[in-house]
Amino acid sequence: QGVTFRWKDYRAKGRTRRKTMTLDADEFMRRFLLHVLPGGFHRIRHYGLLANGNRTANLARIRELLGQEADAVTQIASLDAEPCHPPPTFVCMHCGAAMIVLLTLARGQPIRAPPPQVRAP
Repeated sequence: QGVTFRWKDYRAKGRTRRKTMTLDADEFMRRFLLHVLPGGFHRIRHYGLLANGNRTANLARIRELLGQEADAVTQIASLDAEPCHPPPTFVCMHCGAAMIVLLTLARGQPIRAPPPQVRAP
């Protein structure tokens, strides 16, 4: 009938965390093969300055080399936490006139057609 497997739902808490799912063989293979890399590629999980095993030591060394105090780091983190708002008007690079926003597209949504034509007042 299909492939039945157990999986862990990280959003759920308690006894409902482990769940069972049954899928058609085709859909199971499609989802499984999303995790397989093409030939010639190698998966790297922990790499770089911020890799989990050495993150604390690396950040301390980076701050030392940059001459940055720990207080400055918390100040920068608090600045990053504040929401950034775009300027109320945009300026044309060519003529310097104010530009008017006609339409804002949500990130991550496919564009199916050209934006609607809005006539200027």
